[in-house]
Amino acid sequence: MESEAYTFGNPDSGSVLIQMVDGHSLKDIESEIAEIRKLTDKDFCLICLKVRNWNDDLSPWQAPPVFGKDGFRGAAEETLERVLQCTGDKSKSYYIGGYSLAGLFALWSVYQTDIFKAVAAASPSVWFPGFTDYMKEHEIKTESVYLSLGDREEKAKNPVMASVGDRIGETETLLRDRGINTVLEWNPGNHFTDAGLRTAKAFAWVLK
Repeated sequence: MESEAYTFGNPDSGSVLIQMVDGHSLKDIESEIAEIRKLTDKDFCLICLKVRNWNDDLSPWQAPPVFGKDGFRGAAEETLERVLQCTGDKSKSYYIGGYSLAGLFALWSVYQTDIFKAVAAASPSVWFPGFTDYMKEHEIKTESVYLSLGDREEKAKNPVMASVGDRIGETETLLRDRGINTVLEWNPGNHFTDAGLRTAKAFAWVLK
């Protein structure tokens, strides 16, 4: 998979944040970076990789449509190959994160590789069919995980997406039971509230 890459912050920093984005979320990156800098004085480089198809490129396996007509192709392995090309300098610490399905992709990624020191999963789509079962059956390969959710996300009309409140609680419990340094932060609003701010809070936490 080929994807556009954008680098922000200090390219020489020893702390590298990696985030999957689409055209919409890329527009919010400058304000996200400004918010990270408000929340921590840690130096960082942020690499944003733009995906072509959000549902396909970030889903770990195939799944039928949950909303609308578009299902999920399950091309996360191809996407992860592109991500790992950005982690060649072993003297640096790498962190992966993102919002919504990109947050789910970040969580899934640390079951595939131990290159990432921590995960910043902001409002991750842990409602994705079979994901918490996958977590139960596989070993995670990172030290710390930040989770968050909006306090109105589980009030969604879509029954699959409305399960996200139960699933995020289950995710937190599974990680804590494995001895992972985990935090779950609740934010005001639904899934479409303050995505950039929530992602910034997630990255600031893992940097600290």
